[in-house]
Amino acid sequence: MALSNLGPVLWACADSMRGSMGADEYKDYLLGLVFYKHISDSQLYDVYDLLRDEKPESLAEAQAFYEEVYANRSQSNEAAEEWNDLQQELIDKYGFAIAPHTTFTAFYNQINENEFTTDSLRQAMRDIEQKVFDLDDVTQIKPYEDLFEDFDIDSKSLGATPRERNRLLADVIKKLQAVNLSEYGADALGDAYEYLIGQFAAGSGKKAGEFYTPQAVSSLITRIVTSGKADKHGY
Repeated sequence: MALSNLGPVLWACADSMRGSMGADEYKDYLLGLVFYKHISDSQLYDVYDLLRDEKPESLAEAQAFYEEVYANRSQSNEAAEEWNDLQQELIDKYGFAIAPHTTFTAFYNQINENEFTTDSLRQAMRDIEQKVFDLDDVTQIKPYEDLFEDFDIDSKSLGATPRERNRLLADVIKKLQAVNLSEYGADALGDAYEYLIGQFAAGSGKKAGEFYTPQAVSSLITRIVTSGKADKHGY
């Protein structure tokens, strides 16, 4: 998947949010959701691949399979062991395992069934932030603490009431679900950030304290500066 696929979706999400907040605000919400979706989509595909040794046809298929494995975990000792091993595989790779009912696709399904609440999203993000790792016998750290600090679900910018905030975030989640970020490289978050900064540099640049130079321009400047210097030391 290329930025050309992700960009229009981010733009559509921004359209939903820009009426109630500035670019420097909705950038934080979109980046938080892109990060969560990228990890969620990747874990769903890993679950399917680890247990079936093949890729699923879609996120919906991967989600249904993950829920099935979870539901069957108490049916036998073998199923319980399979579930525990699966969770450990995800933790070893990502640092945490997203539960079947809190994946991005699960939230999308809940929205379609009118069961989604912002409290569920808040708790899912909090679970990641509170993940504890043991460095040794006495030292523990929380590497993801405050990861979603700028994702203020209770902000009035999202809506004056919980229902309005729920409606806006649900709309953005539905639009983001159009892309499968498991097919995107590890730079999904970086590309999303660059796209948002590029499209809304005036607002985002003020908060970030930086000026944005499009990647194409940066590449051109680099080629001009280094032209004819390939054989020189330091180039």
